[in-house]
Formats: sequence, C-alpha cells, structure tokens
Amino acid sequence: MLNSDKLLFKNIIKLTKSSEKKFKQGNFKGAIEDKREAKNILNSNQLDKNLIEKFKLELSKLYNSKFDLINDHKLRIDSSKVDQIVKKLEKKSDEKYKKGDFEGAVKALRRSEKYLSY
Repeated sequence: MLNSDKLLFKNIIKLTKSSEKKFKQGNFKGAIEDKREAKNILNSNQLDKNLIEKFKLELSKLYNSKFDLINDHKLRIDSSKVDQIVKKLEKKSDEKYKKGDFEGAVKALRRSEKYLSY
C-alpha cells in the first residue's frame, strides 16, 4: 500500500470515528458531514481493494454488538441483495440530508455501513 493510500485510509477512519463521536453527542449535522466526506473520499479515488477491505474490517470493529439484527439479516441474504439495501439506504440518507433531517440522514448512512461491515 502506498503512502498516499495509507494517508487516505487514516483520514477515512478518522472521519468515521469523529462522526460516531459527534453522533453520540447529538451533533447530527456534524456527524453526517463527516460521514459524507469519508464516503466522497472512498468513491472519488481509485482505491486499492485491500484498502476497501480494511475499511470494512474497521467498520465491523466500530459497529460490533452482541445483539445485531443487521448482522443476522446479512447471514440470510446474498451479496447482491446487500448491495441493493446499501444503495437504497444511501439514497434515503441523501434525501433526508436535502430535507434538512440530519438525524435521519446519519442513521440511514450508519445502517448502510453496518451492511458493508463484516
């Protein structure tokens, strides 16, 4: 992995953790802004697949829970269905963001990340 990839990865993780901290504090606008910035970095660059896999692993550490209904649901569906759900949740997040519902937007984006994690 190149130095620039490492820097991008660290920046994405930093933004994701910052977003989670802001979400827990009730700063939903700040949380969604950080998540959207991290998502833009992931989507804009031609990132190495290893980097994306490491990001998914970090998400699984971040969202690790003993009782996780999304994780149970992922076990029963195939990967194409997971992709459909993720796209639907990201679209829902964008719609809520445009309406000014920052809490709903960040919750939808967090759900989509849970589907992406391992």
